Amino acid sequence: MRGAAEHARLCGRMAQRILTFFVFLSAIWVGSLAPAQAQNFQFSRIVVDGNTRIGDAAVLARAGIAPGQTLSAGQVNDARRNLETSGLFETVSVVPQGGTLLITVTEFPTINRLTFEGNRRVDDEALSAIVQSQERRVFSPAQAERDAGAIAEAYSTQGRIAARVNPRIIRRSDNRVDLVFEIFEGDVVEVERLSFVGNRVYSDRRLRRVLETKQAGLLRFLIQTDTLVEDRIEFDKQVLTDFYNSRGYVDFRVVSSNAELTEERDGFFLTFNVQEGQQFSFGEVTVVSELPNVDGDAYQQLLKVRPGVVYSPTLVEAEISRLERQGQRDGVDFLRVEPRIIRNDRDLTLDVEFVLSRGPRVFVERIDIEGNTTTLDRVIRRQFKVAEGDPFNPREIRDAAERIRALQYFENADVNAREGSSPDQVVIDVDVEERPTGSLNFGGAFSQDDGFGLLVSFTERNFLGRGQTLGFNFSTAEESEQYGLNFIEPAFLGRDVAFGLNLQYSESDSSFANYDTEALVFRPSLTFPLGERSRLSVNYNYLADEMLARETVTNGNIVQREINTGEQTTSSIGYTYSYDTREDGLNPTAGFLVEFSQDFAGLGGDAEFIRTRGRIVGQRLAFNEEVTLRATLEGGYLAWNGGTNRTVDRFVLGPSIIRGFEPGGIGPRDLNVPGDDPDPLGGNLFLAARFEAEFPLGLPEELGIRGGLFYDVGNLWDLDSVDLSGGNVVGEGGSFRHVIGFSIFWDTAIGPLRLNFSNALKKEDFDREQSFDLTISTTF
Repeated sequence: MRGAAEHARLCGRMAQRILTFFVFLSAIWVGSLAPAQAQNFQFSRIVVDGNTRIGDAAVLARAGIAPGQTLSAGQVNDARRNLETSGLFETVSVVPQGGTLLITVTEFPTINRLTFEGNRRVDDEALSAIVQSQERRVFSPAQAERDAGAIAEAYSTQGRIAARVNPRIIRRSDNRVDLVFEIFEGDVVEVERLSFVGNRVYSDRRLRRVLETKQAGLLRFLIQTDTLVEDRIEFDKQVLTDFYNSRGYVDFRVVSSNAELTEERDGFFLTFNVQEGQQFSFGEVTVVSELPNVDGDAYQQLLKVRPGVVYSPTLVEAEISRLERQGQRDGVDFLRVEPRIIRNDRDLTLDVEFVLSRGPRVFVERIDIEGNTTTLDRVIRRQFKVAEGDPFNPREIRDAAERIRALQYFENADVNAREGSSPDQVVIDVDVEERPTGSLNFGGAFSQDDGFGLLVSFTERNFLGRGQTLGFNFSTAEESEQYGLNFIEPAFLGRDVAFGLNLQYSESDSSFANYDTEALVFRPSLTFPLGERSRLSVNYNYLADEMLARETVTNGNIVQREINTGEQTTSSIGYTYSYDTREDGLNPTAGFLVEFSQDFAGLGGDAEFIRTRGRIVGQRLAFNEEVTLRATLEGGYLAWNGGTNRTVDRFVLGPSIIRGFEPGGIGPRDLNVPGDDPDPLGGNLFLAARFEAEFPLGLPEELGIRGGLFYDVGNLWDLDSVDLSGGNVVGEGGSFRHVIGFSIFWDTAIGPLRLNFSNALKKEDFDREQSFDLTISTTF
C-alpha cells in the first residue's frame, strides 16, 4: 500500500513540473510577440519600382500612404491590398527595408488591339457595342470576363444558349496585349414544341397564332421568332391576356410558363399554364352625370355598345373616349368619365355605368419634345389633340402616345406628364428615339397570266422629317411593265386631311388580249375621316392611254376600230367612301367593309362617262376561331356618254373577281376574228359574289399550310354605246357563271403562296377556263 501511495506522489510532482515548464514557455512566446504586434514603422523614404505608365505619386495615392507617415504593420498590409484591388496592377509587393519602404508593382498591360474570332451570326460592330473593354485602355481580366459573359448573353437571346466565349490575350512589346474573344456560337436552341395547359375554349393551334414566339418549322433557318427569349415570353403572356379579355374572359390569367430543355439540349418545350374562366357579356350600359349642367340622358344616346355584346375592355375605352370628346365639343372642361363595373355572376354579365364627373382643374403648360434629330416637332405635336393652355386629360395623352408609336418613325416613344411651374399646371415630356424610315425593296412575283416579274421599290415614310411618304416603284413581268411615283402628305394644311399624288406609266402586252396598251396616269387626291371607321377620298384623275396593234395579229373589226382611235384622254373627278370595322369593330372575331366609288369624266378630255363601283366584304372567325369565313359582293356599272367606248375603258374580269377563268375569260366576245382567238370585249356592267372558307388541314402547324374552299358566281355583260358593226358578238346579254374550287394557302419563307384548283359548274361555250391558278409575291 505504501508503494502505491509513493508512486502516486511521484507522478503528481512530475505533472506539476511539466505544467510549470509549459507555462514558462508560453510566457516567453507571448512576450516575444508583444513587441512585434505593437511595432510601428516610420520610413524616411518610399521607393516605387516597376511602374511605367502610372507615376509614383499616383501609386502612393492608391496605396493611401505618404512619406514620413508612421505606419503600423496592419496599415502596411492595407496599402498592399489597396494597390491589388485598384485594378491597375497584376502583382504588388510592399516590403519594409529598414527606413525604406519598397513598393514593387507590375502594371496591367494596355489593350493594343481588340478582335473577335469565330463569330458568324453577329458581326464585329455589334459585339464591339456590347463589350466594355476598349483599345488603348488598361486591360482588366475581370472586365474581360464580364465582357465574355455579355457576349454569351447576346447569343442566348438569339436562342444560342450553348454559346461559349473565351477571352485570350497575346503579349506584345511595350507591355501591350491583343485581346481576342474566341467565340463558339453553337447551334440555335429552338422552341420545339409550344403547348398550353388549361385551355378549353381555344385550341393550341389558335393560341399559337396569337403569340410572338413561334414553334420551330421546316424552314427554321429563316425564322427568327422560334427561339426562346425571356422578354418575348413576358410579352406573350400579356398578348394572351389581351386576347382572352377582348373576348369576354375577364378572369383569364396565365398561371405560369415553363420552358424545359430537351434531353439532347437542342430544343425547348415551352408550356403556358392558363385559366380561362367564364365568358362575360355586357349587361346594362348606362350613363350617370354628377354634373348639374350635363344631361346624362343626352350622353346615353351616344353609346354604341348594347347589352348582350361580348364584353371587351377595348369597347369600354372606346366609349369613354367618345363621351369625353363629346364633352369637349359641348364645352364641358375637365370632364372625366369613369366606368363602374358591376359583376353579375349568375347570368355572366357585367353592368357598366359611365359616371360623368369633374376632374381636377389642371392645364397643359407646355409640351417638351426630345430625341427627334430628324423628325420635325410639328409632326409629333399634331398627334396631340390638346395644346398649351388646354385642360389636361390623361386619357387623351395616352391616346396621343399610341398615335406617336403608330407612326413607326421611332424605336421608342415615351410620353409622360409631370408637374409644371404650379400644382395646376403639367408639362408633357415626349422622349423619342428615331429609327430608319426608308426602305429599298427587291421582290419577285409570279402569276400564270403575266409570268415572272421583278419588283423594285423605294419608300421613305418620313421624307425630310416632315412625316410625308415618298415612293418610287418599278415592276416588270414578261407581259407588263409599270413605273410609278407616289407622294402622301398626311396633314395637308395642318389638318387631318391626307393629300396624295400618284403618277404611273405602264405598258402591257398581256396574252388575254390581241393588242398592247400604253397608259399614263396623273392622280391627286384628298382623304379625310368622316367618323371613327369611315373615310372619304376625293380625287382628280387624268388618264392618257392607247391601244396598239401587234404586227403579227389581225384583229376583228370592233377592236380594230378601237385601236384606230389612237390615244384617248380622260379627265375625271371622283370619290370613294369606305366604312371598315374589320380591325376595331364591336366584335373582334367579325367585321365588314363597305366601299363605294364613282368617277365622273367629261371635265375636258375625249371621254364622258360615269363609272360606279361598290364592294361589301364580310369576315368572321368560326368554330372557336379555327375557320375563317369570308363573303364578298362586288359590282360595277359604266354609263358612257361621249367619246369612244373601248375595251380598256370597260370592265374586264380576272381571277381576282371570279376564279376559274382567264383574265377576260368571261363576258362578251367577238367571234369574227381571223384564226381561233376571239377578241374579249369586256362589259359595261358586272356583278360577282365570292364565298370562301379557310381552315387548317391537320398538318403540322409549322408548315404554314392551310386549306380553303370557295364558291364564286358572277357575270359581265352590256355593250351599250359600243359600235358592234362588222362583228359577231356573243355573250352581250350575259349569264351567271358558277365556280367551285379548293385552295391551298402556304406561308412560305419567300412569301405567301396560293394555289387555286377550280371547276366551272356553269359557263358559256366561248368562255376561257383556267382550272389552276398560282400566285406568289414577296419583298426581301
